[in-house]
Amino acid sequence: METCGSCSSNNLPQGCKNNGACGTGNCNSKLSVFDWLSNIHSPEFNNHQPQYLEVRFKNDRKDFYIKDSSLAINIGDIVAVEASSGHDVGVVSLTGELVKIQMKKKKVKYEEILKIYRKATPKDVDIWQNFKAKENRVMLEARKISKDLGLQMKICDVEYQGDGSKVTLYYTSEGRVDFRQLIKEYAVAFRSKIDMRQIGYRQESAKVGGIGSCGRELCCSTWLTDFRSVNTAAARYQQLSINPQKLAGQCGKLKCCLNFELDIYVDALADFPSSQTILDTEKGKAFCIKVDVFRKQMWFTYTDNSISWYPINIYDLKKLIELNKKGIIIKPLDELLEKEIVKVDLIEENNLNRFEKRTKSNNKKRSNNKTKSKKSEKLLNNPVNEKKNSGQRKKNSRKNNP
Repeated sequence: METCGSCSSNNLPQGCKNNGACGTGNCNSKLSVFDWLSNIHSPEFNNHQPQYLEVRFKNDRKDFYIKDSSLAINIGDIVAVEASSGHDVGVVSLTGELVKIQMKKKKVKYEEILKIYRKATPKDVDIWQNFKAKENRVMLEARKISKDLGLQMKICDVEYQGDGSKVTLYYTSEGRVDFRQLIKEYAVAFRSKIDMRQIGYRQESAKVGGIGSCGRELCCSTWLTDFRSVNTAAARYQQLSINPQKLAGQCGKLKCCLNFELDIYVDALADFPSSQTILDTEKGKAFCIKVDVFRKQMWFTYTDNSISWYPINIYDLKKLIELNKKGIIIKPLDELLEKEIVKVDLIEENNLNRFEKRTKSNNKKRSNNKTKSKKSEKLLNNPVNEKKNSGQRKKNSRKNNP
C-alpha cells in the first residue's frame, strides 16, 4: 500500500488518515478520481461475481482489469496484471461501481478486458522499481541513437513493463519515420522487446508535466483527460488579442483553458449587436473598436479621429441602430453621452517611460521648493537684512507707543 508523502510523516497519516488508500489512490497521483460511490452497491451485487478495477501505471496511463472474487484488493494496492507478453505491475486507483461508469464512458469492451493475477510480491516490486530507475537513462540514450541516425523525431518518454520484457518509447514527429534501422539499434542497446508509439504534442505535455502561465500545474497532467480542438474563434469570442505567444501553452498549441469559459461568453454575446456595426453621426461614421462583455458596453470611435473612444450601452446602441435604419443621422457621440469622454492615447499607453516622467516632474518641484527655502534662509541670515529689519521694528514700536 502506498503512503501519501504530502499528508504523512514517520509513516503516520496526518490529513486523510488513510495512509494512501483514500478515494484518490495517492495524494500526489495524476488524474486521480474520487470514488463517490464507494459505499453504494448495485442490487444484483454478489460476492461470487467478478469485479472490475482501474489500475494506474506511469504518468497518465490507466487501464481496466477484472479480478477473481477470491482476491481482496483495495485502492492503493500494487498488483501484477496480465500483459501481451509476460506481466505488468501497477497500482489500483479505483474500485467499486464507479469503475463500470468509467468503462461505459470510455466505451471499453468487456470481452477484451485482461485479468489481475495477484497482489505484487516483494520480488515483483523490486524488479519493477529497478526497471523504473533505468527509464531516464534509456530515454537519453534513445535520443542519442535517433539523432545519430538523422531521424526527425523526439523521444519524450520511456516506460518499462513491470517484468522488464518490453520497453515502450513514446515519440513525437511531424512526419513519417523509418524505424527499420532504429529498431535494430534499440534492440541491441536495451536487450528487450521494443514498442514505438507516436503521440501528439498535447499528450507529450501531459506525460512530461509542468507549470502553466497561470502558476498552476498543467490541466492535462493533473485532471484533463479528453483533448478537444481549440481554435482562434474561442479567443475572439473572449475579446483576447490574437497573440500566439500568450495563447499557446507548453505544447505549442492553443491553451485548452480557452474552451472552459467559451460557453458563458457565447451566451452573453447573444444580446450584443454585431461588432461590425457602423453608426452614421453628424461628425462622420463611427465603428466599434472594443467590446466589454461584463459591463455590456461597446466602444466606438470615429474613422477620422481614433484617439477618442466612446462607450455606449448595448440597449442604447440598439435604439441608435434602429434610427440609422430609418435613415436618421444621429447626433455626435460626445453629445449623446452624459459621461465624460474617455480619451485613450494609444501611443502614450504603450510608452514604458510614462511613469518616469511623472517622477521627474515631482523631483523638479521638490528641488524648486528646496532652493526657495534655502534662499529664504539666506536672506534671513544676511546681516544687512537683519539691520533693516531691526530698524523697521523700532519705527513700528515708536508709532504704536508715542
